[in-house]
Amino acid sequence: MSSWKQLSRLVDGLSLVAKEIYHQSPELQRARNGDLEALGKKALVAATDLVGLTSGKLRNLSNRRSKEPSVVFFDDKDDDGSSKADDVSVPITPEVVAKPTIVDSKIVSSESIEEARVVDRDGETKVGVRAEVASTPLEVVTVKRRRPRERKVPSTPMARAYGFFNLGAGLAWGAVKESTYRLVNGTPPTQGNKPALSSILSEENAERLALGLCEMRGAALKVGQMLSIQDESLVPAPILNALELVRQGADVMPRSQLNPVLDAELGPNWQSKLASFDYEPLAAASIGQVHRAVTKDGLEVAMKIQYPGVANSIESDIENVRRLLNYTNLIPKGLFLDRAVKVAKEELARECDYEIEAVSQKHFRDLLSDTPGFYVPRVIDELSSKKILTTELISGVPIDKVASLDQETRDYVGRKMLELTLKELFVFRFMQTDPNWGNFLYDEPTKTINLIDFGAARDYPKKFVDDYLRMVMACANKDSKGVIEMSRRLGFLTGDEPDVMLDAHVQAGFIVGLPFAEPGGYAFRTNNITSSVSNLGATMLKHRLTPPPDEAYSLHRKLSGAFLACIKLGATVRCRELLLQVYEKYQFDDEPQVMASSSVSS
Repeated sequence: MSSWKQLSRLVDGLSLVAKEIYHQSPELQRARNGDLEALGKKALVAATDLVGLTSGKLRNLSNRRSKEPSVVFFDDKDDDGSSKADDVSVPITPEVVAKPTIVDSKIVSSESIEEARVVDRDGETKVGVRAEVASTPLEVVTVKRRRPRERKVPSTPMARAYGFFNLGAGLAWGAVKESTYRLVNGTPPTQGNKPALSSILSEENAERLALGLCEMRGAALKVGQMLSIQDESLVPAPILNALELVRQGADVMPRSQLNPVLDAELGPNWQSKLASFDYEPLAAASIGQVHRAVTKDGLEVAMKIQYPGVANSIESDIENVRRLLNYTNLIPKGLFLDRAVKVAKEELARECDYEIEAVSQKHFRDLLSDTPGFYVPRVIDELSSKKILTTELISGVPIDKVASLDQETRDYVGRKMLELTLKELFVFRFMQTDPNWGNFLYDEPTKTINLIDFGAARDYPKKFVDDYLRMVMACANKDSKGVIEMSRRLGFLTGDEPDVMLDAHVQAGFIVGLPFAEPGGYAFRTNNITSSVSNLGATMLKHRLTPPPDEAYSLHRKLSGAFLACIKLGATVRCRELLLQVYEKYQFDDEPQVMASSSVSS
């Protein structure tokens, strides 16, 4: 009965999306007036998708890449004033490729990485925004990954609503098949005697959801990427395995959509500013895709080009995803989905404005100009707009690739990552909150970490930072009263929580504070912080009375990313020393009665 109840809830949710489609669909309005041809075509496509004749074939995806040459070279203008363009094909051999890299909340597919390698005239390999580059030899392995398809981005409100309806209908059909299978064959066994997942959350449906989000792109894919980096205490393992697909990148926007964006944002003569442009993207992300180009003066640049329609569809996209998540029971109540949705809408609205990102990147470039070991590429204003951001192309390897280097280098990069994180929050109060490894490119010859992607950059209020630093010190010094007091001041606790919740909250704080608890080097790989916190997650989700403050969503994403990077590197870092360097110079605006730390001695 529970499976049919879940199916009923999903159908109710789909009906809400269907109503939105009806009000926005010109085909349905024409059908109401007697024109059934357009509606018939849409229905035929939906039916074939639903029964598996087209997109329902989840594991055998067609590769509809353009057969046109990839790189276009723009010569000097002809007598009539037009620019001549020469097309050059770039051979691609995807059978043996480098390991995938984290890029914009996802892993670039292995074949995309192969295509992203660029060799200049001197034979030096370089990288652009969100692209893997090798300044040192890469480990070569054979991997099997989903190759993103070339598909138009659903850009109108009707097209996006229809896409969600089609996805929801596919999930409903999958639930019917799974329920029928269970009625005939019984519920499949689970590991550790755990309760079986709902029929809606079958492996096939999870994969269908992931691939549907890759096709939709925009805010829908962004939410899927956020879910994909959670642990099993929040999202079931089969769902996480399928959502790994969304980290491999979105489907690729075809030239028929790409060129109008370039024309609209940079003008119809945008080619006159470039010597060449590569139509094969270095990376395809949730909000846009990145292309390599060369300016007339020979500067290699990375052009991030936004998908059409995604900025205007944030509200409806996230609401439709929320409905799907609610009706699949994927999100536990303790996660406070409504608050997370509100914060996600605000963050995505900022990320879709590349003019804001350009300002943030320039600000970071100024903040870090005198800090050794970091470099922020400059923004090329004449090739940038609200939907296109062009920066200089920079070199380096994503920091996860540093894990194959010597221990001294790994310790150095881990230390610099934590140094940057602490400076961003407690010195600058301005933080780039996207922790994906592909946003930090290490250049070994110069021992420099090149920083890219500032769409998620934001500032934090002084009062919040004051209390958060006190809470960090309380966690490091195992001060239970300080942790609880600062958590209440910050809004993590209401004061009415039961003892079991307070104990779990304090213990989680102590675990996160372990790297800062003792002097000397902290070996991240030998201490499993993430699993220890996850073990307390179920208790906190069950007894939590209030969502965390809005600032915590982006902040904790960045802090956890910094820890995970150090774990991946196997770095040993003198974390307490870094924290005390910040704490001892920090100027608090007020002095609360309960201090977070009774001692700052090392």
